[in-house]
Amino acid sequence: MAMKHYPAGFKADAVTLYRSRPGATIKSVATDLGVNTETLRNWIRAAEGRRPGAHSAPRAQAPTQVPGPVEAELAAARKRIRVLEEERDILRKAARYFAGETRW
Repeated sequence: MAMKHYPAGFKADAVTLYRSRPGATIKSVATDLGVNTETLRNWIRAAEGRRPGAHSAPRAQAPTQVPGPVEAELAAARKRIRVLEEERDILRKAARYFAGETRW
């Protein structure tokens, strides 16, 4: 079986999609995108600065100051909008990519 080569933008979008879906598993995102589970796992590890096959967790960041309730709600709404826009863009790109693959 020949190895598939994916564009760097597709890899980055796949990692972004996985990170934007908190309850999603690597397997479910890989299935949605039509890539191998281990391939997506390696892309995620590479994006985190780890080498593929590494099992250590990335370092945690320092805690930030807690905003008031209105600011927290606004920040959460803005984050959700960003996530939804990223998911929409990724799905559009994936649809275009796979539509191009099926043309002869």
